[in-house]
Amino acid sequence: MARKSGQRIDGWLVLDKPAGIGSTRAVSIVRRLYDAAKAGHGGTLDPLASGILPIAFGEATKTVQWVMQGRKTYRFTVAFGEQRSTDDLEGDVVASSPVRPDDAEIRRVLPGFLGSIRQVPPAFSALKLAGQRAYTLARAGQEVVLAPRQVRIDRLSFLRRNSADSADFEVECGKGTYIRSLARDLARAAGSVGHLKDLRRTSCGPFDEKTAISLDKLQSLEYHPGLLGHLLPVVTALDDIPALAVTEAQARQLQGGQAVAISEVSPTSTGLHALAPSASAACGSPSPQAMVARVMAGQRLVAIARIEAEWLRPVRVFNWT
Repeated sequence: MARKSGQRIDGWLVLDKPAGIGSTRAVSIVRRLYDAAKAGHGGTLDPLASGILPIAFGEATKTVQWVMQGRKTYRFTVAFGEQRSTDDLEGDVVASSPVRPDDAEIRRVLPGFLGSIRQVPPAFSALKLAGQRAYTLARAGQEVVLAPRQVRIDRLSFLRRNSADSADFEVECGKGTYIRSLARDLARAAGSVGHLKDLRRTSCGPFDEKTAISLDKLQSLEYHPGLLGHLLPVVTALDDIPALAVTEAQARQLQGGQAVAISEVSPTSTGLHALAPSASAACGSPSPQAMVARVMAGQRLVAIARIEAEWLRPVRVFNWT
């Protein structure tokens, strides 16, 4: 998160990031446009990729981890016949194959990638190995062997064939899924080798293309009110979390770090009956039975809290003064 001098701004901007710049650079450009004191993003996109990059300002930065845990949707292109060191278009060719799978073979292998699967991350990734970033070791010519990780893929669709050498897909997946690895493994499963040729993220948690604005359009807005008109409320990031209503007195307790008895809290229309167990480390949950809720005082977001036994305990509190 950037913490520099600037204006107090709270909310989310859904940026349609262009290919050619990374997430950190995009946030830096947008933060300067808004002259914002504090900004961060809700999920990294590599320079090669375009699409939805949610940018959080001010109090919205407290909800970033919930956005990053949300489902994501990507459209991507697999190029068959060449495996690359980075598993995308930017790497060196490390293997080749004359095989170009037909449409029937592609459709045949897709079900094997659905559900909870084990995936080996790319050697050129930001994961750490022996205390160093994997991409640092790979760039130095060292062998990088990363352990497979459990990821979840809920949907994988074959969209179209561009040519014998490439095909387009769409995937809906969970946190930690590498689309570069998916492209590599899909090509292998179809009897060839391959790499990621193109990538666009079309949704990230509750944010999608319907509310996105391009960087060019954002830079064309010459006055601050025009920029502010593209911000979404902080609570937008928490739409999927059930809500509980509290009084002003209870809100002050929670904002002071105190727990509130759950028997004194009123569920909203998506309240207690909708709560589900969560073992998310980001929520600070000490047990699989803890449940997470967003706490509202009227239309004001007070806190993100967990329910433990008979108590509502604040995890993140929001300061609007």
